[in-house]
Amino acid sequence: QAQAGWLQHDFGHLSVFKKSSWNHIVHKFVIGHLKGASANWWNHRHFQHHAKPNIFKKDPDVNMLHIFVLGDTQPVEYGKKKLKYLPYNHQHEYFFLIFPPLLIPVYFQIQIISTMIRHRFWADLVWAITYYIRYFITYIPFYGVLGSLFLLTFVRFLESHWFVWVTQMNHIPMEIDCEKHRDWLSSQLAATCNIEQSFFNDWFTGHLNFQIEHHLFPTMPRHNFWK
Repeated sequence: QAQAGWLQHDFGHLSVFKKSSWNHIVHKFVIGHLKGASANWWNHRHFQHHAKPNIFKKDPDVNMLHIFVLGDTQPVEYGKKKLKYLPYNHQHEYFFLIFPPLLIPVYFQIQIISTMIRHRFWADLVWAITYYIRYFITYIPFYGVLGSLFLLTFVRFLESHWFVWVTQMNHIPMEIDCEKHRDWLSSQLAATCNIEQSFFNDWFTGHLNFQIEHHLFPTMPRHNFWK
């Protein structure tokens, strides 16, 4: 599932086929039939991230729903306004209990299903249904209904940890702030950082260890990043 996530990311960025229509078609297949998610949901969310990375109220990836505070300015703002939804001085401790285990199995699943229904993304919904049909036909004969549901949840639990570590280590260490109206190049460089290149890191991150190159050249095929 994690590797399918990196694969759909490639198709979503139109970086596999020369014809964009082919990328769109295969993207719907991979994210819908292989992962049970929505291409339209992903496109809307991810393109906002690329347009304004690490910008509060514009990049959905730094919208922490008051569970965490990020960057240098948000903790100060929350302190001045006396906003204390949670004990933020302990967020480095409860981070491990909330963010990695719950992002994909809970938050993303609720968001994906509600988005498909609310915005009437019926084609995406059909693709997602084919994922669940295929999954349960495959596993119920071996594990039963409850066992199959447990396996599905456990796989997404593991994938969520994998996804969080990869996506957060490239952005969270960098500047996170309100809109500063920088030029596009400066805003991308201020919000992204790379991770050391190695065969394992390339595979584990789907080549997103080259985050700077990816943000500067989002349609570039991943195998060209290191060049």
